[in-house]
Amino acid sequence: MILAELPPNWLRLGAVLLGLVWGSFLNVVVCRLPRGMSIVRPASHCPACGEPIGARDNIPLLSFLLLRGRARCCGAAISARYPLIEALGGVLSLAVLEALVLPLGPATPALEAMAVYLANLALALGLVAAAFIDLEHMVLPDSITLGGTALGLLTFSVRGVPLGDALLGAALGYVAVWLPFCAIYPLLRGQAGMGLGDAKLLMLAGAWLGWSGAVLVLALGAIQGSVAAALLLLARGRIDEPDSVRRERERAWAQIESLPAAERPEAERELLRDPLALPPARGWAKARIAFGPFIILATLECLLLGPGRIIHWLLTAGFG
Repeated sequence: MILAELPPNWLRLGAVLLGLVWGSFLNVVVCRLPRGMSIVRPASHCPACGEPIGARDNIPLLSFLLLRGRARCCGAAISARYPLIEALGGVLSLAVLEALVLPLGPATPALEAMAVYLANLALALGLVAAAFIDLEHMVLPDSITLGGTALGLLTFSVRGVPLGDALLGAALGYVAVWLPFCAIYPLLRGQAGMGLGDAKLLMLAGAWLGWSGAVLVLALGAIQGSVAAALLLLARGRIDEPDSVRRERERAWAQIESLPAAERPEAERELLRDPLALPPARGWAKARIAFGPFIILATLECLLLGPGRIIHWLLTAGFG
């Protein structure tokens, strides 16, 4: 069977439905993964009262609308994050189909087209989960960054990226963040400027997009992150770190205080390697903002539009 034998509109419908279903699962990942909980068990339950969520209340998007944003069991408000992530799953699934699968050509074997779709969908969904986790906890799970890098290297032939380019892109992406912010910056300021999670995330981008894609992702992420930070400062006058980050920091220091006196200095030195170990200093220049979501946004832009097209657009916009 070849791609031409599959009705495009049915493929589009299937992609949206599959994306919505996986988007619903992403909500479980975003909630449980940073807390070290199993993403399989227990079954979905209300975060307010703990009651299991029935199948009729677990239909992507539709259940939220029918329930009017309130849990059936206790009436607690359902976070808008849930339908947002479900919708993003559906939109990205359709975007992967439109941008990366249907343009393959009518003679493409259906199995090859499916491999391209599944590989890129897995990346897109993993990046969505990583973005929301980073926004709430300012941490990027290794299971997503390292797992996504491995998937990129394993699927190089399916995606038409030379293995050498993927390996070079992964190495360059990691070093581009690690060297200035995790190796040199601590020597000057005594604390890391960025976490290793951002380095691993850019390594993932390089594994999928090659060395030139890694450079472009870093540039686009920095530009878009700077614009977002400026808009937040204009709108609110400040950038606050997430409450969950503050609570986790307080918990970590409390655990150190509970240690025997002889063990505390080493534990403190270990904790201080984390850029989030101390509260942010005063002043807008010292404000903390999660950089991961902007690397992720840039990665998705390059994945769906292509680095070449983006570079051409930037050159055209810049030089007329």
